[in-house]
Amino acid sequence: MKKFILIVGILVAALALFMSGKVSAQTNTSMRMNAGIITARLQETKTFYTSKLGFTVVFENEFYLLLQTPGGNDQISFLLPNHPTQQRVFQMAFGGSGVYLTIEVHDVDAVYKQIQALGVPIEIAIRNEDWGDRHFAIKDPNGIGIDIVTYTKP
Repeated sequence: MKKFILIVGILVAALALFMSGKVSAQTNTSMRMNAGIITARLQETKTFYTSKLGFTVVFENEFYLLLQTPGGNDQISFLLPNHPTQQRVFQMAFGGSGVYLTIEVHDVDAVYKQIQALGVPIEIAIRNEDWGDRHFAIKDPNGIGIDIVTYTKP
């Protein structure tokens, strides 16, 4: 009986330690992600993201463009298709559908006015959703939908 109680105690302690986040199956818990889009429209893309959305260029060469969001929290990259320096998995151009980006902003109404003033076509007019988002949507030169949102409580 004492063995049984000891084993149960050890299991409970191990479970509590695991649930507290002190033990993880992953050894590296820090991760960053940078989405990449393969496109022949590098210059149009650069112009759109820098002049319309305020992104900055982090790195650029003849076949690759790395952009950073205002404030420097996130990055996105663009790569020319079929570039000889790239392996096959990074060769095919984006097909124009099935991808979207979400950009969270502090004041979606102010950004909406700025985007309108810049003449960017609005795909979805600013609106409130039942689940709490206040957002609008535009498209980049590659046909990627961009949802610009301020999260609010429903």
